[in-house]
Amino acid sequence: MKKLSWIVLMLILAISLVACGNDGDKDAGGDKKTVGLAMPTKSSERWVKDGDNMKEKFEELGYKVDMQYAEDVVENQVAQIENMITKKVDILVIASIDGEALTEVLNKAENQGIPVISYDRLIMNSDHVSYYATFDNFEVGVLQGRYIEEQLGLENEAGPFNIELFAGSPDDNNAYFFWDGAMSILQPYIDEGKLVVRSGQTDFKQGATLRWDGSLAQERMDNLLSAHYSGEKIDVIYSPFDGISRGVISSLKAVGYGSGNNPMPIVTGQDAELASIKSIIAGEQTQTIFKDTRALAEKAVDMADSVLKGEEPEINDTETYDNGKKVVPSYLLVPISVDESNYQKVLVESGYFSDADLK
Repeated sequence: MKKLSWIVLMLILAISLVACGNDGDKDAGGDKKTVGLAMPTKSSERWVKDGDNMKEKFEELGYKVDMQYAEDVVENQVAQIENMITKKVDILVIASIDGEALTEVLNKAENQGIPVISYDRLIMNSDHVSYYATFDNFEVGVLQGRYIEEQLGLENEAGPFNIELFAGSPDDNNAYFFWDGAMSILQPYIDEGKLVVRSGQTDFKQGATLRWDGSLAQERMDNLLSAHYSGEKIDVIYSPFDGISRGVISSLKAVGYGSGNNPMPIVTGQDAELASIKSIIAGEQTQTIFKDTRALAEKAVDMADSVLKGEEPEINDTETYDNGKKVVPSYLLVPISVDESNYQKVLVESGYFSDADLK
């Protein structure tokens, strides 16, 4: 009887341990820990996917999730993060609208002992950024610049070609990496005269597009065409983002590009948004950069899970991302260039889009 009682006791103990689940997703009182997800906007398809993917993965691990979108209003995002701090979330994962605007609110997080993971966009001027999950943003620009180089045959003395340059939002640190990566390829050809910027607008500030706004890009393209391309053909648009690309394409189509004997220029992009993949299939946008939000979400969730368990998350870069206060330990994922020739393999066969999505 004593032996039977001991076996029963051990079985009860084993069942109790299993029922406790993952200690990493519970606080000291046994309640589920909460992750605060601060996202920039739902107006861009990729941020919706990022948020949904992270929320799903965190909940699969047993965490509660407080996810808020600020619709590209900095004050909204600051208020949302403050509210998360007040509600005592256990960790913050932040895709910032303005990486320069969060120093004060992150001081509040630090005072409450809430760790912070910067998601895709680096948070600047704060030493309270624990880790950073992103893609190799310089390489994004390199891929865009290399695509232009290869499509025009610039290495084989081809040219000159007319090009205009668009940049991302000046309050997003990634925009500078995209620009620098692209210009590392394009600038030598501009200096040689193989690429000609008829507007003379070759500085980041001149090409910057606040909040990555496609309507602002369209307006600027309208002005460039009317001021510098009356009777002249434009061959290439360097665009760092699909939303900007679509704005540019609307401007180009309005003056006859893409019809008759007036083909669309090469137009690059980024994020492989559904509308832009359809545009590529239709022969309008030429190229985009695929950044698999599923992989990035998984990496950010793994990072947060490790931090909440008191473990060191996996990183692969400790040199690149200086936010003005510290070099933030980072994990950089690999971007992929996509055009008409490989979208089926990269996007459809991987399950990112279905054939039905693209019709």
